[in-house]
Amino acid sequence: MSKVSRRDFIGATIGATAIAGAGLMIGKQPRAEESIVVGSASVDRSITKPTDRVRLGKSGLTVSLVGIGTGSMGWGHSSNQTRLGQEAFTRLTRHALDSGITFFDLADQYGSNPYFRSAMKGVPRDRYIIQTKTNSRDPQQARADIDRFLKELDTDHIDSLIIHCVTERDWTTRYRGVMDVFEEAKRAGKIRAQGVTCHSLTALQAAAASDWVQINQVRWNPRGAHMDADVQTLGELFRKMRARGQGMIGMKVVGQGDIVGGLKSLTPETCFRFQIASSAVDAFVVGVEKVDHIDEMLRGTQVALNEFGYRIMAV
Repeated sequence: MSKVSRRDFIGATIGATAIAGAGLMIGKQPRAEESIVVGSASVDRSITKPTDRVRLGKSGLTVSLVGIGTGSMGWGHSSNQTRLGQEAFTRLTRHALDSGITFFDLADQYGSNPYFRSAMKGVPRDRYIIQTKTNSRDPQQARADIDRFLKELDTDHIDSLIIHCVTERDWTTRYRGVMDVFEEAKRAGKIRAQGVTCHSLTALQAAAASDWVQINQVRWNPRGAHMDADVQTLGELFRKMRARGQGMIGMKVVGQGDIVGGLKSLTPETCFRFQIASSAVDAFVVGVEKVDHIDEMLRGTQVALNEFGYRIMAV
């Protein structure tokens, strides 16, 4: 998350009320005039800091507004965060926790469950919220995954369990068996909430219509990078999901790094600002790789909260 161009511009048409500002300061970096279109919502004035706990829709979960992702370039049970090694992974996540961040996004695909267990050794379980994910599409395998995850994390419950990387338009019928296993685990107290990460527009539309979905983790950034449709289309869909009571979590906040760091790129702070202003998500996670990135995320998000407030949808 390096400092980049001083001349950022957001032209995302994602809502109803346009707000234009000039010379906004984030950290020590001035920016030229920019325009951002803000989603219609009311402001919850009790949320004033990036580490304040916010509700994920009707799921019953409350998490810090900003969370830590552990899946940058994550595949094959490995990610940029786990490839740092256990010592650096622990330093990163413990700095986040000590800074007030309580939400940690893990996955089997990233291999981050056992790393997180070691990082949180000695920390009371009620100090943090765990979200993890399974790629299994077979009910028996999904059931085995849940029990394995509990052991890998050394916990008696997972706060949010996600069906990872769904692309099929008919996934709510095709994977009904896996969904039933999640419900079974919830009744047994093994998980608290269930959800999905979708990687196609049709899968997202199916999620929006599903009463089973409590949590949606969605790809959301101002340039539409690595997303499933254009910013306007998805902004409208995500706000409908959020208004319906589905917990909405933004990811790919800096577009997998593709929209920050170059002369014509956005600053990371602009991407954090977009999450707050859009009214499309309840919280967001960023796959940070350095302690300084955590501090930068908190500073940038604080500026956005000061400007826009924490925007909520009527549920």
